[in-house]
Amino acid sequence: MKSIEVIAQELSELRSQLSKVFVGQEEVVSHLLITLLAGGHALLTGVPGLGKTHLVKSLSQLLGLSFRRIQFTPDLMPADILGGEVLEQDPETGRRTFRFQEGPLFTQVLLADEVNRTPPKTQSALLEAMGERQVTTAGQTRVLPLPFLVLATQNPIELEGTYPLPEAQLDRFLLNIVMDYLSPAEETRMVALTTQPEIVALEPILDAEKILAMQALCREIVTPEGVVEHAVQLCAATRPGTPQCTPRFQEYVKWGAGSRASQALVMAGKARALLAGRGNVSREDIDSLVLPVLRHRVIVNFRAQSEGITVEKLLGELK
Repeated sequence: MKSIEVIAQELSELRSQLSKVFVGQEEVVSHLLITLLAGGHALLTGVPGLGKTHLVKSLSQLLGLSFRRIQFTPDLMPADILGGEVLEQDPETGRRTFRFQEGPLFTQVLLADEVNRTPPKTQSALLEAMGERQVTTAGQTRVLPLPFLVLATQNPIELEGTYPLPEAQLDRFLLNIVMDYLSPAEETRMVALTTQPEIVALEPILDAEKILAMQALCREIVTPEGVVEHAVQLCAATRPGTPQCTPRFQEYVKWGAGSRASQALVMAGKARALLAGRGNVSREDIDSLVLPVLRHRVIVNFRAQSEGITVEKLLGELK
């Protein structure tokens, strides 16, 4: 297995190559790599035109993984994602048999574009795949190719004709990554880059075998007992009706983060340490990831909404 330093160097080279076709959003890129190393999935939230789709496609090229995109629409059905059985007839014998036709879910990097534009029934088709890397259809369980990474996007400003993601679905995402506008200087570079006559071709830097080795090493990153306790205490502080809940969360939160959030904080912390070339997780790793790990797992109540108290503001008060 490769050393931590070698892996950190390879990831640094990946970021360098990605910067040739994608400008800015350094924290977003870091969070995507953390998601990859931790073996999780990410939800990218941002207004149209920020390059969410372009970022995911470029990243998949550098990873050397198979890539498919699903444009989620109100009329999309579960079979459009999972696939289904088709009836075939042997031209020689005339015998008819059923054959399973794989859907676009059977890939290594899946871009679920505007995932909140399809009804909950179709959204739920992703649950088993995201949680267990397998799907059960027609009475059979089929294993998905590894590594398997779902990167879903949603538009926060067009609410008409959308279906809010169920809590169970949201909890499957390791991170909720929010993309913001570029600075004027970064936007100037982006416009110059994307309007030039030559398009930069990206060559794979990693492959499936290397990524699986990285994910295995990520789990071996040392997490001191005190750091694990710190992650658990942060999540427990968000749960109304429990002794550990802070007064502010007790007053303004309807549902707090579950136990999966504690796991996500620690795994994301391990990935952040590996990305930085370190062999152990620090409290600073955990604290820096509170917002992307918990913002989609904590639900504020009506009082918070009426007073303009956001999840981000509450999470910023956690210590």
